[in-house]
Order: sequence, then C-alpha cells, then structure tokens
Amino acid sequence: MQNYEKFKQHIKSSAESFNSIPKNESIKVIGHLDADGICSSAITVNGLIKMNRKYSLSILPTLTDESLKLLQDENEKYFVFVDLGSGSIDSIGKILDNKKIFILDHHHPQSDVIYENIVHVNPHLFDIDGSTEISGAGVAFLFTRELVDNTDMARIAIVGAIGDVQENNGFQLLNDEILKIAIENNLIEVKRGLKFFGVQTRPIHKLLQYSSDIVIPGITGSESGAINFLLSLGINPKLKNGFKKISDLTQDEQKKLIAGIIMKKDINSKEIFCNNYLLINEVDDSPFRDAKEFATLLNSCGRLGKASIGIGACLNDKKMKNLAVENLSSYRREIVNAINWYKDNPDKIIKKKNFIIINAEEEVMPTMIGTLGSILSKSPDIEKNMFILSLARNDDNTTKISLRITGNPENVNLKEIIQAIIEKINHGSSGGHVFASGAVIDTDYEEKFIGAASEVFEAIAMEERI
Repeated sequence: MQNYEKFKQHIKSSAESFNSIPKNESIKVIGHLDADGICSSAITVNGLIKMNRKYSLSILPTLTDESLKLLQDENEKYFVFVDLGSGSIDSIGKILDNKKIFILDHHHPQSDVIYENIVHVNPHLFDIDGSTEISGAGVAFLFTRELVDNTDMARIAIVGAIGDVQENNGFQLLNDEILKIAIENNLIEVKRGLKFFGVQTRPIHKLLQYSSDIVIPGITGSESGAINFLLSLGINPKLKNGFKKISDLTQDEQKKLIAGIIMKKDINSKEIFCNNYLLINEVDDSPFRDAKEFATLLNSCGRLGKASIGIGACLNDKKMKNLAVENLSSYRREIVNAINWYKDNPDKIIKKKNFIIINAEEEVMPTMIGTLGSILSKSPDIEKNMFILSLARNDDNTTKISLRITGNPENVNLKEIIQAIIEKINHGSSGGHVFASGAVIDTDYEEKFIGAASEVFEAIAMEERI
C-alpha cells in the first residue's frame, strides 16, 4: 500500500504546482483520440471550467516529433498532456523545453529521465501497473480532484477505464476506489447480466447475432439462426412495433434464454455473465446508459475525427450527445468497410503459423486500423495465440501500426514485442500496453518493418516449441 500512498501524495503535490500557474495564463490541453483519451480530456476540461481557467484543447492520434514541433509554436506557456505523453517524454522534454508541462498518463514511460520543465504524474513511476490498475481518465480524475470538487466526473473516469479494457469482473484498487465514489454518489450502479454488448439498445436477436463474447455455432453471425433459437425456447422476439430487448423479457423468458445458451454452449453459467456498469442519470435504451456502449460512442467520435463531440457528450451536453449517436452510424460503416476490405484482399495479408500481417495502405482509415485488429483478435475463425499486426497510412507519409493477439494469453507483452521490432529497424516510435500496442513509422520503412516483425514473431514461435 505504500506505493499507492506515495502515488497519491505525488498527485497532491503536482496539483499544488498546477495551482501556482498565474490566473491570466491560458492552458493548452492535449489528449488522445480514443475513448480513454476523450474521457481524460473531458475530466480535465471540466476541472478547468470549474476553476474558471482559460484553456484550449487539441486531440491527437499519436505524438510524433513533428506534432511536438508544431506545438512548440503555440502561444500557451503551460501544457497538460492527458492519456499520452509518457511514451514520448524525452521528445517532449527536448522539443518543448520552452513550455511548462504536466503529463497525466498511465502508459509505460519512455525513460526515467527527469526534466525540470515536466511534472510527470504516472502510476508506473511508483511500480503500479497503469495498464490494469488505472486509466488515463482515472489519473486525470484523481489529479483534478485535488483542484476542485469533480465528483460528478467519477462516472466518466469509469467509462474511460472500461474503454481501455481495464474491467475484468471488477476493477483493481485505484479504479475500484473511483467506482466506489461513483456508486456512493448515485452516479453508477453495477448489475450482473448476460455478457452481451449492446444490452441497453440492441434487440435480443441482434445481441445473439453479433456477440463476440458468447459465440454459439449456428446462431452467432446469423440473424435467422438467432431468431429461430429464440422461437425454439418459446420466446417471441417481436413486439407490436419492433423487436424485444432484454428489458422486455419476463423473468421466465430470461431464465429460458440463459438455460438455452448454457445448453448450446455446454458451459458454466458464470462464463456467460458479467458486470454491467449503468449510469444512473441516463434513461433506459440510451447508448449512454451502459458504460461499455458509452465508451464505444466516444471511440467512434475520436476515430472519425470528431473528438470534440465526444468531449461534449462527457460534459452532458444534449446536442453533443445526439451528434455522438448520429456519428456511431458512420463509425459502423467504416468498420464494415474495413472488414470487407480484409476479406476481399488476401494478397495484402501475410498469414503464418502464429501471426497475421495486414497492410491496408490507404484503403482503411489509419484511425480504424487498431479497431480492425481488435475485431479480428476476437474472431472465433482465427486460432488462439495469433499475433495480428495491422498497418494503414496517414496523410503525412507515416504509417500507423497496431498489434493485437487472439485469446489473451498470459506472459505475452505486446508493448515489448512492438518495441523489439522498432529497435530491429532502428526507426519509429511505439507505445501502448501489455495487451494492445502500436507504433508509427515513416511509410518508406513499411517493407523493412514487416520483415522485422515476421522475424520477431517466428522467433517467438520457435521459443514456444523449444
């Protein structure tokens, strides 16, 4: 517990340093574009608004030396990086040496070098695992909590943690402390339910059809199969003017559905249930009611270049919430486009014993390439323990890279693996977590990177055989 207390004390002293910024100075907030980054930015902005501080905000897909050089020319003297920055701390320290920097992050730090102009708030500095213990949104929440009463944002910190896949039948200590704040203040309630995504908004047959957590042969992936399965259980999936959701089922129908799934899957009932984190002030059937769906909405905003809408939604702006829901349709279309491209272009895909490499070039949005990799990593059609490396090109002659693995095996660190590939070609930058990592390289290095990645994956396969 000593490390946790030291971390919290460091947050407190860092907040005191932040409070010393002159009131007339505008503060530049730089956040990441994923769900956790948007939540982190919203929590930080919420704190600045309550403090009556002037601010500006930028959302970036990643930090590069080029993007930092552009920030160097900004008028603001004080910068706050949220959910990014630790992985580029050396570049920030050197390029932005004319700025006072606060980094609120949970990713592995690039180095342990201390820069006089940087206040670095990161759990890893205290031997606390930021990939599982607390999200970027959680760090931003604890930090701003030392500045203002931000209790209302505890719910957003939990959305960020769920968006960063830190929930596993509950949370670890730091996230759990934030959850308790949300529960005690009637912001979130936790209920056990079937392990489906979209319980609040999707009809039951669609939950069955699209489920990646509960995969049932002949039902998952088939609309007619899902409807016939429900009818075989004595459950009519239709209402007078639509289809039934889980909330429309009687208790008897719910029991039939659970029993039917267990019989089809031949598994323990515990394997098909999970915790659902429900935002109390959101209405039933709203995509903002379930924290998982909320996180997906935010992710869709960031991936399609509309992070400001996601931030507005986190701040409970009704117009922004409506726009976020509308944006989700475009996001789903991009997902379908990416999956269809993958299926239709086998010549762009390298498949070996323990890895798949996908080079989408300009055919898939670079902000969507990680989403494609994540979807494929959960596919029942791909064997377990397969590395999935995906590449897509940015507009600035760089290539975005994503690394995932199927089956979530233990003792595999994707961040270390992608770092090993980067070191092998002596070019590019990498970051991420144990279970999801990425990199950015110059497009001219694609072929070299793919060759190095193949060698690294083959070496891992050889070690496993030995």
